Amino acid sequence: MVKEHKKPNIIYILADDLGYGDISTYNKRCPFRTPHLDELCHRGMRFTDAHATSAVCTPSRYGILTGRYNWRSRLKSHVIGGYSEPLIEENRQTVADLLKTQGYQTAIIGKWHLGMQFAKTTAFREADDFAACEGVDYNGEIRRSPIANGFDYYFGISGSLDMPPYLYIENDHFTETPERLTSGEGKQFWRKGPTGKHFRHEHVLDELTEKVCIKISEYKAVPFFLYFPMPAPHTPILPDERFQGKSNTNAYGDFVLHCDDVVGRIVERLKEENIYENTIVIFTSDNGCSPMADYQELSVCGHNPSYIFRGAKADIYEGGHRIPLIVQWPQVISGGRICSSIVCLSDFMATVSDILGVTLPDDMGEDSVSNKPLWLDIGNQEVREDIVHQSIDGSLSIRRGRFKLELCPGSGGWSDPVPGSEDPLKPRFQLYDLEEDIAEQTNIITRYQELAAALTEQLRTYIENGRSTPGARQSNNGQRIWETIMWLDENDPILF
Repeated sequence: MVKEHKKPNIIYILADDLGYGDISTYNKRCPFRTPHLDELCHRGMRFTDAHATSAVCTPSRYGILTGRYNWRSRLKSHVIGGYSEPLIEENRQTVADLLKTQGYQTAIIGKWHLGMQFAKTTAFREADDFAACEGVDYNGEIRRSPIANGFDYYFGISGSLDMPPYLYIENDHFTETPERLTSGEGKQFWRKGPTGKHFRHEHVLDELTEKVCIKISEYKAVPFFLYFPMPAPHTPILPDERFQGKSNTNAYGDFVLHCDDVVGRIVERLKEENIYENTIVIFTSDNGCSPMADYQELSVCGHNPSYIFRGAKADIYEGGHRIPLIVQWPQVISGGRICSSIVCLSDFMATVSDILGVTLPDDMGEDSVSNKPLWLDIGNQEVREDIVHQSIDGSLSIRRGRFKLELCPGSGGWSDPVPGSEDPLKPRFQLYDLEEDIAEQTNIITRYQELAAALTEQLRTYIENGRSTPGARQSNNGQRIWETIMWLDENDPILF
């Protein structure tokens, strides 16, 4: 257990749509250098087999904060919008709640994207496809914001930077009312929506970073947890002029360099405040890189954000959910270490509780496994027997060791074969040996039928037990079964 006066500060930096191959330490073929992230790897440890719970953003954020697979919530596929209702259940404890009980100051600065309740007028009308809703009272109190989910302070935006409303929120109120409608196109795309007088999309990343640095200085005398879900390099792709043309690729590569600079600014502030040594800095991404980065254009420049993996954001394939994960804790973790063990972003809650010597109750962190043994290099062990992934259409996969079973016939996302276009003569599900076939090119399910059946049954157990870790059975939220897991009610699912 960490002694009271030695509790580490924790800064969790979550990039938005950053690919595994976008950090030069992870990708020796990367045509640009990410010096600050490389330094984080050099001074800390990097994981090479880390995964988000989902291949898209809202679900991954749910998993990070609750320690629970996202499909246990009411959201079984896709994402929510900037005006959506809260996704985190009212009685659900987050990692911020946990840390508050241990004397931490907690703050979130950045993109929430987990829903909240805006004040409404009698003219309220919902909109489709993440468009702006009518009849919102922008002067009213916002309920069930991050303030109701364990955070002492919140400053940021409700959804992605390409989803309205384009207004900052501080705690439980908008900082201003809309003055105009704005929209963007191409790589600088954002949907048409109400925008505040002082809100400029191209300034958001730097303005949020400055808020983070201010909060570090404000909280430096007490243990603090600062969650910084960046809005970048997600669309709109808006690198500052300092980085334009610097990556020798395209605007997306330049935006990655901008994100790298952000990390450097935060680490420098920790050093200035003399709290660098006992601050845990975690850097990761919510899913793989988006096709909006223009993979074809990047390929001409010699860059693949997905590195050697198949697929991209939204897909069940590795490129959809395998992400960079770097952990730096100078006082405890020796630098330059590389960990190849399977880990999941949902493991954050159990890891923090283990470091602080706190036992989680059965209804918290149901899919969270402590990574403390890996952080502290205690033996050469795997902490996870398996891990479950999800694509944007709600399809699931389960990975155990070298084998990964994908319970869908295609990508489940945006890469070929997209849902509905799969070859009907090919197997219903996919099994890959990632040790021999990391690019997931050869489906071996017909050769390993018993293994595929066993993995299917294990996943069925995890779904029905409401947890994948030891403990009392729990209940999932929302519908029990959804379209892409109809196999769950088949006594003997046809695998191929």
